[in-house]
Amino acid sequence: MKSKQSAQSTPDYFLIFVIVSLLLIGIIMVYSASAIWANYKFDDSLYFAKRQLLFAFIGLIAMFVVARVPYHTWGTYAKPILFICFVLLVAVLLPGVGLVRGGARSWIGVGAFSIQPAEFMKLGLIIFLATYLAEKQRYITSFKNGFLPLLLLIFTSFGLVMLQPDLGTGMVIVLTCFVLLFVAGAKISHFTFLAIFGLIGFAGLIISAPYRINRITAFLNPWEDPLGNGFQIIQSLYAIGPGGLLGMGLGNSLQKFFYLPEPHNDFIFAILAEELGFLGGLLLLSLFFLLLWRGVRIGLAAPDKLGTLLGLGITVMISLQVIINISVVIGLIPVTGITLPFLSYGGSSLTLTLASVGIVINISRYSKL
Repeated sequence: MKSKQSAQSTPDYFLIFVIVSLLLIGIIMVYSASAIWANYKFDDSLYFAKRQLLFAFIGLIAMFVVARVPYHTWGTYAKPILFICFVLLVAVLLPGVGLVRGGARSWIGVGAFSIQPAEFMKLGLIIFLATYLAEKQRYITSFKNGFLPLLLLIFTSFGLVMLQPDLGTGMVIVLTCFVLLFVAGAKISHFTFLAIFGLIGFAGLIISAPYRINRITAFLNPWEDPLGNGFQIIQSLYAIGPGGLLGMGLGNSLQKFFYLPEPHNDFIFAILAEELGFLGGLLLLSLFFLLLWRGVRIGLAAPDKLGTLLGLGITVMISLQVIINISVVIGLIPVTGITLPFLSYGGSSLTLTLASVGIVINISRYSKL
């Protein structure tokens, strides 16, 4: 699967500027949000910031290395990549292999660090679907021969992720894959049929796990249990509210003083809004919008179907995470436990996200922007 067009001499520097800007904001906010907690737990206020800086450095190296690899190379190895992702997803469920954190068996320890196989699956599935749909797009209009086999693959991945359990990542995987199927030309009637069974299945997942019901109850009325299930969202709103237009000033958050649990992770946007205010939050959202706009432009301008689907798939994956995370933080949807790309503390998520963007940067070298 080789592109018929030769690469341009330069990548999309505008996209690189947006990514680096988000990364710098993320490192600053991880330090600001985690300094108190890190000093209390590790006697080092820079503990999380130093590790985030290391992850960012590794991720940037991965991004620029991947940006040099012709994107059609990933199509050549799509099947082995997907196989490895499935092996990791199964391995993390095995006792003695997977590490349990926050009630989920989602990590595999590698020395002093750990990786999340579900993060690899997000990218691996995008690469495989983009390759398959680029080669066999004519089958996608057939429910039996095209849509159904891919559907089984997607829900097998979702099922393995849910065994951890990790509903947030599972949602991103499924929704991203559905966007790829839609862009590739799947019939609307297939999605209508799928939506009915999807709603039934989603309801079943919620009913089968009491903690998910508690999260929905806390979402509908967090003040009914302010010290239990509603605690996190209430503290998040208490952080965002006082921020006002300009915020309380960088480093001056009150909620990070052990009110908002682990504020440098999923709820880092709440601390940013508290310290930098509405304008700070608007700046961040503007950068994410520019990333979405540029990624979509690059994908649509790609010289072939593989480039289009890869570019759109990766851009949609990142954008969905942003939408879900911020919606949770401001109380629009129940807590899902998903990170904010480029900002939340974490090695696997940050490194894989930057590597994924590297593929989009490489596509930009072929795109006619």
